[in-house]
Amino acid sequence: MSRTDMRIFKYSSPAMFFPLAGKLLPWFSALAVLFGAIGLYLGLFVAPEDFQQGEVYRIIFIHVPAAWMGMFIYLVMAMYGVMALTFNTRLSAMMMEALAPTGAIFTALALWTGALWGRPTWGTYWAWDARMTSTLILLFLYIGYIALINAIEDKKRADKAGALLVIVGSINVPIIYFSVKWWNTLHQGLSVSVTSSPKMASIMLWGMLTMAIACWMYAIAVSLARVRAIICERERDRIPGQERIPRRETTAGNAVASS
Repeated sequence: MSRTDMRIFKYSSPAMFFPLAGKLLPWFSALAVLFGAIGLYLGLFVAPEDFQQGEVYRIIFIHVPAAWMGMFIYLVMAMYGVMALTFNTRLSAMMMEALAPTGAIFTALALWTGALWGRPTWGTYWAWDARMTSTLILLFLYIGYIALINAIEDKKRADKAGALLVIVGSINVPIIYFSVKWWNTLHQGLSVSVTSSPKMASIMLWGMLTMAIACWMYAIAVSLARVRAIICERERDRIPGQERIPRRETTAGNAVASS
């Protein structure tokens, strides 16, 4: 194994990843603010009014990136779950725990904005079609994972049980994505696809993609902050300068990072 590979693998240790996460956190936070401001400006002020939906279509600049992130974060969690079960890496389980609240928030935001979009567009806030129902199931999977790992006192058992739940639940993500192709749903088809040209104006597409990057940067920043709190709680004795922090303070820090 080369020296470069050794330097990369050393960050699989929570104690080594802790300072790295602290250094990366402000950069991703700044990028989230920057791309968020640009994306909102493009979506709300530069993009033209849609000839069919009017101004109400602008909710897609929040709805679509949130839906993408809800699915993407769950797949990342499943990847960490496989690593946790296969290589027994503590950091992988911690990253799953750190990512879950953010994924749940994005999924809930996608459902909420979808309902606001659906009322003037389809005449209803909710319909039990395949896309909406499978996205709701994704939210329940996030909530179920969070409840499961907090219900088991033994952290090693909780990590394994949570990883299994996430891996099994990941089958729902392709169902969400392909539901508009597999079934006749109320939800509109894919506007952006890797296999075909986009079905919207370029400025709309750029605004939506910029917001997606902003959401991605935000998810990374918040997860880095949260995983640092989790590392402090679980392994503060291995981090220089953290062993003197009382447990009640690190627990409070974990709660703040989860908000």
